Formats: sequence, C-alpha cells, structure tokens
Amino acid sequence: MAIDNIDKINEAPERESMEFDVLIVGGGPAGLSAAIRLKQLAAEKGTEISVCLIDKGAQIGAHILSGAVIDPRALDELLPDWQQKVSASLTPVNHDRFLWLKENKASHLPLSLLPSCLKNNGNLIGSLGQISAALAVEAERLGVDVFAGFAATDVLFDDKNQVIGVTTGDMGLDKSGNPTAMYQPGMNLLAKMTFFAEGCRGQLGKRLINHFNLAAESGKQTYGLGIKEIWQIPKEQHQAGLVVHSVGWPLDNHTYGGGFAYHYGDNLVAVGLVVGLNYENPYLSPFDEFQRLKTHPEFSAFLSGGERISYGARTMVAGGLAALPELSFPGGVLIGDDAGFLNAARIKGTHCAVKSGLLAAEAWFSANQNGMVDYSQFKKQFRQLFEESWLYQELYQTRNFKPYMKKGLVIGSMLFGAEQLLLKGRSPWTLKLKHADHEGIKEARNFSPINYPKPDGKLIFDKPSSVFLSNTNHEEEQPCHLKLADINVPIQVNLMKYAAPETRYCPAGVYEIVEDKSEEKLQINAQNCLHCKACDIKDPLQNITWTAPQGGEGPIYQGM
Repeated sequence: MAIDNIDKINEAPERESMEFDVLIVGGGPAGLSAAIRLKQLAAEKGTEISVCLIDKGAQIGAHILSGAVIDPRALDELLPDWQQKVSASLTPVNHDRFLWLKENKASHLPLSLLPSCLKNNGNLIGSLGQISAALAVEAERLGVDVFAGFAATDVLFDDKNQVIGVTTGDMGLDKSGNPTAMYQPGMNLLAKMTFFAEGCRGQLGKRLINHFNLAAESGKQTYGLGIKEIWQIPKEQHQAGLVVHSVGWPLDNHTYGGGFAYHYGDNLVAVGLVVGLNYENPYLSPFDEFQRLKTHPEFSAFLSGGERISYGARTMVAGGLAALPELSFPGGVLIGDDAGFLNAARIKGTHCAVKSGLLAAEAWFSANQNGMVDYSQFKKQFRQLFEESWLYQELYQTRNFKPYMKKGLVIGSMLFGAEQLLLKGRSPWTLKLKHADHEGIKEARNFSPINYPKPDGKLIFDKPSSVFLSNTNHEEEQPCHLKLADINVPIQVNLMKYAAPETRYCPAGVYEIVEDKSEEKLQINAQNCLHCKACDIKDPLQNITWTAPQGGEGPIYQGM
C-alpha cells in the first residue's frame, strides 16, 4: 500500500537545495562503509564523485549502541588497518561462556555442543560508537561530506515516482508546529542515488518498504530490544576477553531473549539483555527484567563493587534472510539494519552492515555509466553481488533461527542446534515468520502483574537515573516526535485491554498514565526518548509512529 504523506519535492524558495552523486542517510557502520568504499572505487578508477553522508546524532557515533562483540571480517576488507585508526580499546575474545540460567543457579553449556555461529574466536570487544567516529574521520579524509546533526525527515520523489533525495527537518518550531524566532527551514538534499542506512526500523526505510511494497515476498520482520550498561569494575573481578551469553532466567520459556556480559578495555564490562518484542505478557518490562538479570550470581559476581557509567537501549532487527525486503528501488537502496542485515543467531550485525554497504557501493559503480545510474542494472548487480557473497552464505546458514525460537526456548534451541550441528544449516526448508511482533501481545486478563524488585542503587536502578547516564536531551518547545494516529487508543484500548504496555516496554519512561481532572490520560515525556523505536514496533494497534526530532537531539552515548 502506498504511503501518501511522503512529500513531493518542495520548491519553496526558502528551502535550499544541494546536489550530490550519492547521498547516504545514516552514520552507522553501513552508511560509513558505503561512503568510504565509493570514494575508494572512485580513486581506483580515476574518477571524481560527490558523496554526502548525514546523521541525526549530534556527532557521529552519538546514537550508536551495540553489544559489541565485533566480527572484523568486513572491516578488514574495507580498511586493512582499521584497528590502528580506532583510538578506543579493542580487546580480542579469548574465552566464551554460555549459560542456561535458573534463579540463583546456572548450567555451563559445553562449548563443544554449541553451533559454530555461537563461538567468538577471532572476534573483538569494543565500542561501535567509537569505531563509527573513526570511520567518519576516514570518510572525510577521502572527501566525503559528513554532516552530523541533520535528521532526514521526508523522501523526495520526481514525477516518475523515483527517489531523488531527502528533506532534512525544520528547526525552531514550537509545540504546535509554528515557526519561532529561531526557525530554520530544512534543506533538500538531492542525489542520483540515495543509500538509506538509518539503522533498525528507520523512519524513511519503513515508509519506503510500504511505498514500494518491498516486503511483499518476504516473511514478517521481527525485532529485539537490547538494553545495555557499561560498568567499571574492580580489577580483580575483570577477565579481559571473556564473553558471557545467557538464556533462560529471568525470562520464561515462551519469551525469546538472553543476557550478555563482555569484559574489555580498562576493567570495563558491557552488560545487557535482549528481549524479543514478540512477547505475549503485557506486564513484562524489558528494563526491569534486565535489572533482575544483574542480581543473578553469575552476573553479580563481577558487577558487585563496580560503578555503572553508561546506559542505553535500542531495537535490533532479527528476522534474518527470509525477512529481508527487496533491497533496491528506483533511485535508492536499503543497507544495514534499515534493510534487516543482522545475524540474530550470532547476536551480531556490524559485519553484516559493513558488508552490505560495500556491496551497494560496488553495485553503484557497475550501474553508473557516463554519470547516469541505470537502476535496473543496479538492482540486478546488487542482488548478484549479495547472493555470491559470504554475507548471503552466513545468513542462509542461520535463516531458520527465529522461526525455530518461536516454538519456545527448549524446543527452539534443540531444533536449531540439530540443524546447525547435523546439517550445517543446509536443511532443505526455509521457514518464514507469519506474524508481526505487535500481534504477539495478549490481553492483560490472561496474566498477573509482575512484582519486580525495587531499585537498590547498587545493582538495580530506576529509569530516570538510567536515562541521565545516556546524556539524552530534547528541546521541549518543539512538536512531539512520537505521533499518535488516534489519541483515544492509549486509554480506550491499550489501558483497558493491555494494562498500558507502553509504560513498560519503553526503557526510558517516555510513556506514563496520569490523572487529569479525574480522568486518565497518556502523558508522553518525549524529552526522555532514547530513539530505540520499541514503541513504533510493539504498540498493539500500531498507533504510535516514531519520527525524528530536531537534528542533533537524543542520546549522546559515551563508549557504547
């Protein structure tokens, strides 16, 4: 179904325009890798091309959050010396530990019984935000125009329904959308080809998938919400290079998810929990489940006595190969998490995002003839390069992971393990998910509220103090960037049927039910938003749409 609210190009004289050969929306690993590779290829061929990359964060890396255990394969292909260009500490993985948790107990699963996709030999632990910042420096050195603090808010089309660029958001509007004395109109950024690399559930990527019906042949996409903290811990509790993954407690057998703890750097631990957003229980709070996880002896043993120094959350796309939409369309292409390039079975997406950017850049040069892009040739070439790549082979091998896990933790693990160990991922079937995540939630009358432990300021914390550590800031005098299609749904449907799940699935306390003149209403604390987009995904009636606020706003993650 076509989206009818994507503006045609705005020719108003106050809206300036800039033109480029290639425009890239998003300054994560996919967009930056595409930009660097385009400039590398141009230098190899002795040609000049103009490449512009924009990102909504205040600086490149400000909105980047990942685990992050990084498979360096794709980065090695892009820049063989990339590790020397990153100022952040990168710690080689030297030990894997996989745990099946029960409350206060744990079973250590033998590594010999784990599929190869769950092993981390040769991988690195570090900060993806800092890596992205280093890639941006390299992109600028090669001549890419990198602009942070610019949020792309609309897609521009020509009269042939071909993408010709994007519009950046206006600045200086009041809550009603009226210009203030600080008003600055956005710009039209035009290009022969636009690469959309906005990350998971990208605002424009979501619209484009609907507009061009790109997901018509794929399975339903599914997502996880990842919540992460960085801790500085006592030296004697630090085990540099240790990677811990867990399944089971505090989640039940029917809720997909797992914990992690990565020891790296100067006595740092990245600890977190991923919860699949197809969960059923509306009383479940991913944030509070994560707080419980840290009290387990296997996690508290190295966190106790430490200091929590950073917090953040983001969603991750998890459907795999069978959920990938058609990747290209006239004038544009989806790369990275905007398309769905993440291997959920490995809990890794950086190498997938980077490789997708490299392939798209190479396909662009193949389709660019005498300064004109043949979009049908690009589509054919990009698809061919992808299907011949190690990226396709990796995603193909684990393509059934999420459909198996829909059957529950025990059965799903057994089926996936058998497919990987016995068939090496070469089973003759490909399974597709049939339901979107928001369809999984059930009415509150089927469940009882969950009694979560109160914050103790040692291992368990509340949302306000957590959001404070994310350095999140939004100017309050601007239109709310969290849009409700129907203002009555939060009370008449979400509260009445589902006990207001938005007050729990949001990891930042954005949504509250408050009393106003003896009536209940939904209060949206948009200034707390971490841009994780869980609300856009999980709202039962899809009544909430996440849109980009003013450019440069949101979290400014440190070391994430």
